[in-house]
Amino acid sequence: MKDIFLIYIILINLISYNAMFIDKRRSISGKWRIKETTLLFLAAIGGSIGEYIGMYTFRHKTKHYKFSIGLPLIIFAQILLIKKLI
Repeated sequence: MKDIFLIYIILINLISYNAMFIDKRRSISGKWRIKETTLLFLAAIGGSIGEYIGMYTFRHKTKHYKFSIGLPLIIFAQILLIKKLI
């Protein structure tokens, strides 16, 4: 069970990281964007660390309070939840 959870966390974080990359690229080129709610949903279901790393790697959404404050809060909540479950 722990192996499946670890694989899930790795995959969702890779997806979240790539979503930030794709959204940054599309913001530069003026194409359709990934909705902020979708990005926050990916973070909420376990991709918060990948998204946080992507946010600062690509310098994307760093001035949005939803992300600059919201993502660390989501990470903190997820850490508390995991500690409680373990």
